[in-house]
Amino acid sequence: MLESSKDSAKLDAMKRIVGMIAKGKNASELFPAVVKNVASKNIEIKKLVYVYLMRYAEEQQDLALLSISTFQRALKDPNQLIRASALRVLSSIRVPIIVPIMMLAIKEASSDLSPYVRKNAAHAIQKLYSLDPEQKEMLIEVIEKLLKDRSTLVAGSVVMAFEEVCPDRIDLIHKNYRKLCNLLVDVEEWGQVVIIHMLTRYARTQFLSPWKVDEVVDEYSESNFYESDEEQKEKDQKLKAIYTMDPDHRLLLRNTKPLLQSRNAAVVMAVAQLYWHLAPKSEAGIVSKSLVRLLRSNREVQYIVLQNIATMSIQRKGMFEPYLKSFYVRSTDPTMIKTLKLEIMTNLANEANISTLLREFQTYVKSQDKHFAAATIQAIGRCATNITEVTDTCLNGLVCLLSNRDEIVVAESVVVIKKLLQTQPAHHGEIIKHMAKLLDNITVPVARASILWLIGEYCERVPKIAPDVLRKTAKSFTNEDDLVKLQILNLGAKLYLTNSKQTKLLTQYVLNLGKYDQSYDIRDRTRFIRQLIVPNEKSGALSKYAKKIFLAQKPAPLLESPFKDRDHFQLGTLSHTLNSRATGYLELSDWPEVAPDPSVRNVDVAESAKEWTGIPGKPKKEKPTEKFYSESEEEEDDSASTSSSGSESDSKSEKEDEDEGSTDESSGSSSPSEESTDSESDSKESAAKKRCRAVNESDSQDIKKKAEGISMKRSTSSSSDTEYTSSDECSSGSKSESDSKSDSESGKSRNATCNKKEEKPVQDRKTPKKQDMFLLDLDDFCPVTTPVAVPTAAALSPSLAADLEGLSLSSSSVIDVTMQVSVPTKTHELLHRMSGKGLAAHYHFSRQPGIFGDRMVPVQVTVTNTTDQKIENIHIGEKKLPPGMRMHEFNPIEFLEPGGSITATMGIDFCDSTQTASFQLCTKDDHFSVNIQPPVGELLLPVTMSEKDFKKEQGMLTGMNETSTTIAVAPQNSTRLVIIERVVKAANLGVVPSGEDNIHRFAAKTMHSGSLMLVTVELKESSTAQLIINTEKTVIGSVLLRELKPVLSQG
Repeated sequence: MLESSKDSAKLDAMKRIVGMIAKGKNASELFPAVVKNVASKNIEIKKLVYVYLMRYAEEQQDLALLSISTFQRALKDPNQLIRASALRVLSSIRVPIIVPIMMLAIKEASSDLSPYVRKNAAHAIQKLYSLDPEQKEMLIEVIEKLLKDRSTLVAGSVVMAFEEVCPDRIDLIHKNYRKLCNLLVDVEEWGQVVIIHMLTRYARTQFLSPWKVDEVVDEYSESNFYESDEEQKEKDQKLKAIYTMDPDHRLLLRNTKPLLQSRNAAVVMAVAQLYWHLAPKSEAGIVSKSLVRLLRSNREVQYIVLQNIATMSIQRKGMFEPYLKSFYVRSTDPTMIKTLKLEIMTNLANEANISTLLREFQTYVKSQDKHFAAATIQAIGRCATNITEVTDTCLNGLVCLLSNRDEIVVAESVVVIKKLLQTQPAHHGEIIKHMAKLLDNITVPVARASILWLIGEYCERVPKIAPDVLRKTAKSFTNEDDLVKLQILNLGAKLYLTNSKQTKLLTQYVLNLGKYDQSYDIRDRTRFIRQLIVPNEKSGALSKYAKKIFLAQKPAPLLESPFKDRDHFQLGTLSHTLNSRATGYLELSDWPEVAPDPSVRNVDVAESAKEWTGIPGKPKKEKPTEKFYSESEEEEDDSASTSSSGSESDSKSEKEDEDEGSTDESSGSSSPSEESTDSESDSKESAAKKRCRAVNESDSQDIKKKAEGISMKRSTSSSSDTEYTSSDECSSGSKSESDSKSDSESGKSRNATCNKKEEKPVQDRKTPKKQDMFLLDLDDFCPVTTPVAVPTAAALSPSLAADLEGLSLSSSSVIDVTMQVSVPTKTHELLHRMSGKGLAAHYHFSRQPGIFGDRMVPVQVTVTNTTDQKIENIHIGEKKLPPGMRMHEFNPIEFLEPGGSITATMGIDFCDSTQTASFQLCTKDDHFSVNIQPPVGELLLPVTMSEKDFKKEQGMLTGMNETSTTIAVAPQNSTRLVIIERVVKAANLGVVPSGEDNIHRFAAKTMHSGSLMLVTVELKESSTAQLIINTEKTVIGSVLLRELKPVLSQG
């Protein structure tokens, strides 16, 4: 069938072969026939051939090598699955001669547009490293590049490659630490496990120990009865000075906590070990409930989880005490699970619950599983040692077990009683006598040896019984086990020293038997004892001290948990399970005494913008380090602060940057004019010109685009192959797009009449160094208190209008970010003056785009001092934000005079949701919890487009992406101006020109993801209207529909 000319027959054959492999059958004989089809045009056949080759390429290396050229061609295939499969097969051919080809393929794949291919590049890194470790340095460069990838699909795989290749290169993680913490929730499950283990190791090297503060709290917890408030305040300040948790440390704990709800047991276990090793002891308790939940899983999972709980319960009993009943043994549990549960119950035993546990243990002793019954007796012995109140009760219970029919139970009881009697032998002569009587019936060697040791050790307490026991055992000496023989020799020696009259001949008889025993251990012991206790001429000086040697006071044995020493291994690892160091185990380092510099984890905003907008691996022009805005915004500021001549070359270079950031697929390499023109065409310009520039922005951009003939992708579009992360990349790409456009468009609109003669002198001029920029120094963004209506179609200059003649729009839509049409005057209360002890705060949404980046919603906070005293150091304290949400704080306000008021601007990335952003507004002495919840209309950025483009985009957002409702419109609300005014006041929408009087169109995109939001108000007869919203974000669309409905309806 594989030789057939029909694709259907080949496909059927390949399905059968892959089915055989899945069932575990050997299909290697078919390799030559399969490899011939590697160049098949049919994608389905090609995929299955690659699956087969991945399995057998390592075994049939010579034949696989013949197809290398085919794999190299497949690396350029338009289908991402074929590209990824080709890379996987190539990395499975483990022949050193193709290492350079593999290295090149991995480098190219690491810059691929598809996250799936980049993920496979990370997998190939590990294979190449195991084949040729000398490639380590080059592979580290690829890992460093892939670590900057913002795709959740890639994160887990690249961290796994990092752990395999260079786990000691902590410096590669610094800049990516916060990103990995934030992406953690969305990464696939096995990737989460790898990342959590890596971040655990990272945190132990970068943060101070949170456990020191727990110890200090214990010291300070007992306060004096007569202690004054001042002394208490001093103590609190000391505690604060001793330890303050690093915000990055807290970020890791906060972002891993939700993963305790994961359905994957490995993820829950990974988070549990992270909290155990990194969290303050007071917070580690939250993992106990999740671990107990895992006990409902299969027995293999139970075994690992119980092992880790056993280790935890030794050090921190309180964590699992509330769940004691969850560790009760079930009859269906296998022995290994029963033993571990017993171990945990013994660890959790205390005065309060010991009576319940002993009743439970009594049942276990009667179990049919004899090994478990023996383990229970040992557990009773441990409880008796640890809790003195129940020692006698336990001992009496164990003595009762000596009459049990089962030998193993009796033997184990004897061994445990022997250990307990060593702790207080004076009171238990009767028990020793009782055990001596049992010697005739007990056959288990360990139990017989224990009884003989007890009688020998305390022979002075049972002077009549001990010689008789020696007489009986001397008879059976030759038939005894080696362990028992050694104890008979010891008993004879001790009786010889304490009661030589009765036992001298008996001891010599036993020593003669031992002299000719088959075991050299017994013969050796016999010679040693004879020389020590029987005086003769050859006896050394030790004979004088024989009694002290044999009858010395022996320390009582400690009955300890076998899990006591396992805590030096990281929980959840193979080494912890085996209790020995496994190959590849990476030890957790001790907490540093002094915290390393936390600034190494700071990521420059310009740098992160480069990551989001550029094609991976593409070189971009370096910028000065002291920057706040993204790269393209910096260029805008530079040109705004310099003279505007030479805008032709400026706008061209900006255009090239823009195309590079927004059209990932079409651009292959950066334009050579990018470096030259960016730095050349800049000079000074006043701040007033910069403010005026924005008015003509939207229209001049439209015209400029048409004149250049460039087609731009809309920010929400995603390539056919990319996953859900692509919208994230595209939306961040639109950031530099919108910012860089503004520079070129404003230059054009201001200087349309400039002649080109001025171009050359300007190019020779150098750009002055950019001055430091402070967050609150925003002269350009003055707070607007009244609604400002901006014309939707600005008048065109004659020269620009002339450019329009003879131009036609390209096939793709032209969507431009525009200025806000209206600014809402409504303010919301943030902090009431009564709650804030005289400090009042209000906020409103200023709708000023791009202050803190494209994703941040700008919020203006007005703080007022209503007291008669100065309030100092007003700032934002601890933030409690939902996962993924970010906040850009305003700079601290040093002081606020009585009756004074000040306005500061902050930015919040709400992640396209109306969830509340909770944080603390702090002063020098107090902190107040406050919340900001955005109306859905403030999560949008207005855009402008032509009516044709609007209809085209609307046509692509139908079905589930469309929500509509019919509303009754009041007569006074039915005019065009009133509808526009009311809609744009309620939501930050841009007005789209409409050729029909009864249809009004509005457009915006969501701040975070850049998804289009299209709103249509269509007036019908009899004072009704249809409100239609088209968007991929259906939840936001339905909420916006609810908010706009009352705006236009009657009343």
